[in-house]
Amino acid sequence: MTTDERPAPPAPVPGLRERKKRRTRDALLRAALLLFISQGYEQTTVDEIADAVDVSQRTFFRYFANKEEAAFAVQDLVESHFVAELRARPASEGPLEALRAAVLAAWDSVEEAISAVVPVELYMRSYQLIESTPALLAVHLRRSAELEEQISLLIAGREGLDVDADPRPRVAVAAFSGVMRVTGRLWGQGQDASVAAIRRMTEAYLDQIGPALAADWRAPRVAGGS
Repeated sequence: MTTDERPAPPAPVPGLRERKKRRTRDALLRAALLLFISQGYEQTTVDEIADAVDVSQRTFFRYFANKEEAAFAVQDLVESHFVAELRARPASEGPLEALRAAVLAAWDSVEEAISAVVPVELYMRSYQLIESTPALLAVHLRRSAELEEQISLLIAGREGLDVDADPRPRVAVAAFSGVMRVTGRLWGQGQDASVAAIRRMTEAYLDQIGPALAADWRAPRVAGGS
């Protein structure tokens, strides 16, 4: 075995102090999401979150700058998981094909990605909360614009393009992100809060990007095709 073929050394095991800090942060995060869902984001105070975990307000602020950061902490994990899936897509896939495959793969493995922090059901309910709370939705849209730019740069890099000279990466990502916003909103208004439900809707709507961009919507469509 050559030097390049040797397996990477195992990641260091976190010490007792780090494990305790992680448990405290995760407990605060779970308590915050449960309170946000049960009584509303704006009605929940930092003191209530801290009391639910039997720690001080000061301890809460060691882990989160504010309530907003706690509300989006798991969403950060999910978005990072999606970006990692996108980076792993084969170079042979076109931009929209890679985006579609990455988001579906991310939904398929979201429970594995976040279950060490919160149950996936709690995350899905918190995602619905974001979609239905004006203050959080405004933040979500701003964060989505920042994520779009990150993805545009990634897509441009995959295609060997300068994102500022060639508009196609941003256009493709804008179309993809538009579908994500529509499906998130419609799913959030529905009764089925499962991963399977949003995955089905996401796949169905992504598959309509091509037909939606067709020149003539009035032309008859072939049964079973676009």
